[in-house]
Amino acid sequence: MTATQPTEFAPSAARPALSPEAHAIVSVRDVKKAFGAHQVLRGVSLEVEKGTAAALIGPSGSGKSTILRCINGLVDIDEGEVHAAGHAVHTLHSDKDRIALRKDVSMVFQQYNLFPHMTVLENVMLAPINVLRQSKDEVEARAVELLAKVRLSGKEKSFPGQLSGGQQQRVAIARSLAMRPGVMLFDEVTAALDPETVKEVLNTIRDLVAEGMTSILVTHEMRFAREVAHQVFFTDKGLIVESGSPKEFFDDPRDPRTREFLSHVL
Repeated sequence: MTATQPTEFAPSAARPALSPEAHAIVSVRDVKKAFGAHQVLRGVSLEVEKGTAAALIGPSGSGKSTILRCINGLVDIDEGEVHAAGHAVHTLHSDKDRIALRKDVSMVFQQYNLFPHMTVLENVMLAPINVLRQSKDEVEARAVELLAKVRLSGKEKSFPGQLSGGQQQRVAIARSLAMRPGVMLFDEVTAALDPETVKEVLNTIRDLVAEGMTSILVTHEMRFAREVAHQVFFTDKGLIVESGSPKEFFDDPRDPRTREFLSHVL
């Protein structure tokens, strides 16, 4: 799905207003990251307040997905600091150290990564039982509620191969929510989907944002970013070129590179 293809969404719930007590739950400060000789991030800084949604947009290869991976500890940074949901991510250097982080900061990828031999319900229950050591009865009740939240009631006993791509992606979202995270990261979660199934996934994310789930989305869906996000960050060549509210960003972009990008995708 390209950014130029229109997508019809369900009627929008009001974007939650920022609380006077809001504070940054995610903070990225002057982060640099290279893979070999290729400098992917060249000094990225951003803050996302608790209960808000931020959209990262920009051309392919501009560093958007790498920013998410730095926040979730999937990539070690070379310089700078990353704080997320109370964790100093840049100080965590082993999978053992990052277990607590992954409970609080959950990430949904393009690929669903569901276990094909497990039912939908079993996929959602797996991590809370094995990682959080919660009781099966408690986890099962919550998993059923989460599947209802992502509009998949009645699919509990289905296997991933029996579902559409959009349904599998919603199972992946329910699986992440089962850990009760404080922050959700979405990495181009509709990129691999049929255009007809994009809407159902985006509406699920819309619902989460409306409920106050702190969310950071890498997306090519410009209309969705405009309607759902509180902040928009435009990345290019490893830098955040411009940021602002959706109205400021889309209606009155300041930087020539931002204007050029938007002229191609809107």
